[in-house]
Amino acid sequence: MTARLRRMVCVWFPHLPIERLTQERLRAGHAPPPAKAPFALVGSDTHGLTLTALNIPCRQEGLSPGMRLADARAICPALLTEPNAPRKDAAFLESLARWTSRYSPSLNVDGADGLWLDVTGVAHLFGGEPELLADLKDRLARLGFRARLGCAGTLGGASALAHFARRSPAIAAPDTLPDTLAPYPIEALRLEPNTILLLRRLGLKRIGQLYGLPRASLERRFHSRDAAESVLRRLDEALGRRNETHAPLLPAPDFVARLSFTEPLISHDGVLAGLEHLAGELCGMLARARAGARRVVLWAARADGSSVALEAGLSAPSATAAHLVRLLKEKLDTIDMGFGVDLMTFAALAVDDLSPEQTALSAAARKPGPEKLIDALASRLGARTVRRLFPQQSHIPELAQTTRSAFAKLPAWNDEATNTPLEKPPRPPLLLATPESVTVMAEIPEGPPLRFTWRRVNRRVVKAEGPERIAPEWWRVFDGSPPQRTRDYYRIEDEDGCRYWVFREGLYQERDEVRDGDPPRWFLHGVFP
Repeated sequence: MTARLRRMVCVWFPHLPIERLTQERLRAGHAPPPAKAPFALVGSDTHGLTLTALNIPCRQEGLSPGMRLADARAICPALLTEPNAPRKDAAFLESLARWTSRYSPSLNVDGADGLWLDVTGVAHLFGGEPELLADLKDRLARLGFRARLGCAGTLGGASALAHFARRSPAIAAPDTLPDTLAPYPIEALRLEPNTILLLRRLGLKRIGQLYGLPRASLERRFHSRDAAESVLRRLDEALGRRNETHAPLLPAPDFVARLSFTEPLISHDGVLAGLEHLAGELCGMLARARAGARRVVLWAARADGSSVALEAGLSAPSATAAHLVRLLKEKLDTIDMGFGVDLMTFAALAVDDLSPEQTALSAAARKPGPEKLIDALASRLGARTVRRLFPQQSHIPELAQTTRSAFAKLPAWNDEATNTPLEKPPRPPLLLATPESVTVMAEIPEGPPLRFTWRRVNRRVVKAEGPERIAPEWWRVFDGSPPQRTRDYYRIEDEDGCRYWVFREGLYQERDEVRDGDPPRWFLHGVFP
């Protein structure tokens, strides 16, 4: 098998700041910038106020980006200006990059006014590269953006086509890229202004003039070796002789399934059928990798260029398609179909290793765990409303656990140092939120209760085990917490067979040591089943 040739697409927005401001004003219900009057955005630098973005009437008046504002007003007294907002432009460009993810999972911004997309192996889903570029340009135009597009085997070549090709979209076949770029100006190599100025002084104005030039002689003509190396590097990157590193905006998930449709889906039943197909494909990938999904997302692209994403978290790794579909099935009704869904993507954003399990001979003999119930409750009620108990380093029973999100990593109720279960006396599965005071008749000073009154009911103790002594956490005194007292816990059973977990707070000898100290008190902390 031959290696698949890389194909890159570059999208350049010549008027992005103006178009961003137009969209912002329209959403706010305000009048957009004038389209027929000279209008420019102004920024400040070391040279003072300069023009950063212009509309078409400004260019017709002879103005250009980087011109000082005073000179621009001298040429065009009717010039209208507004401060630029580079941070808003960058955020807006990133949102456009996320929107174009319907065409490729690997993409990112390119400078301050462009995007790049890696469409290797993707173009056939749209009917070919010309159809993909035409669809992208048409959708951007309907959204109010004028864009120039280029497609080539390298990012440098695609950028040159987008900026300097006579027609847009422009496509260069892999074997014709050197001939295609030869007549382009050297500015297409994305060089620094000083480097471009020196090349033009040397009479090198076209990319093709660099092809046959000896590299050693080119290095001698530059004052610094780094400048000469930048020219050779950019040339090699544009022609594909050297790889150019480009990190995607969002790393592509390792486990993702995609499904495109020749005709947009207009019903929720069709989306559900697509989800079932994608879930089966995704779970097949997970099963082969012996992994389970902890967080999944269903992304649906609508025919009008908008998109919607539905996410679901899982309390434990799962590679069961039916379970994943069940979590998202109820949310599908919230999707606005618009003009129809023409592309669906189902991905596992977070995965974890599947724990080996012993399966029974029959499915009926399996014991279901709480994970499916937790996932269903979280999907319906919200992830923040479902909590799970996690261990915490403390010998005080009410402080030995805390609640966290049900989607956090499963707790290990073991000693972290030895990874062995802690040897503790039996504890009740049900603890009261706050220990309740009880009246106790007990042997003094260390005996268990003989009788006690809890919630106005007298109970006689027939069996008792203990004590289990828990010392106070003395270091909390330095944090300003009130002083704690020693506890002696007993497991007791009354004459009706009910079992309780009670403790005496404080010792009689402590009272003797502390003058006028409070006497020990008894509390009921939990109930055994």
